[in-house]
Amino acid sequence: MVKPTKAMKAMLAKAPGIVPMPLQQAVELLKQFSGRKFDQTVEIHMKLGIDPSQADQLVRGSVVLPHGIGKIQRVIVFAKGDYAKIATEAGADFVGAEDLSKKIKDGFLDFDVCIATPDMMGMVGPLGKVLGPRGLMPSPRAGTVTTDVARVVKEYKAGKVEFRNDKGANIHAVVGKMSFDATKLVENTTSFISYVQSLKPNTVKGLYIRSIAICATMSPSIRVTA
Repeated sequence: MVKPTKAMKAMLAKAPGIVPMPLQQAVELLKQFSGRKFDQTVEIHMKLGIDPSQADQLVRGSVVLPHGIGKIQRVIVFAKGDYAKIATEAGADFVGAEDLSKKIKDGFLDFDVCIATPDMMGMVGPLGKVLGPRGLMPSPRAGTVTTDVARVVKEYKAGKVEFRNDKGANIHAVVGKMSFDATKLVENTTSFISYVQSLKPNTVKGLYIRSIAICATMSPSIRVTA
């Protein structure tokens, strides 16, 4: 087992352990863990009371956070004709069709978001084995299969966050950077939690959100009251 570093031990001494605390206090404590040489990413991790094996209990979506995520996302778009032109004008990093498909098959994965117009899904489908495991496969449910290309490209460029539950019924997402002030982190996190709450499947009985925790790239997690 890897022993915690001196810095991690100091942070763990400040952390409240398994006792959850109000979000404002949790963020203020997290900000005290900022002594690193780079701007750490702040993440939220949520344990849900869903059954991931049931198709009608999957939780997946995307949301534009009030203050973005502190990162310029690289966006590619599968589109042709007017849609390709619109995507380029909206700020997409790479737009294409057959050429883009070949590029990905040859190993190109230097992007964060993949968007496609509905007519391109026949071409995108065979790339599922490459894009799917990396969470990059376009999906109507996530809003990345669309004809409203300009809006979606601009949203992701502005800091839209896409998420889906894993096999353990957990959701993980980025909600900002340690350089954000506490108010912005609280507002981003609150917005994310509220959106996940709005996605509660009708078939879920009992407690939907079982636990919430926030952390930075190199910090202990802090549990938050739901």
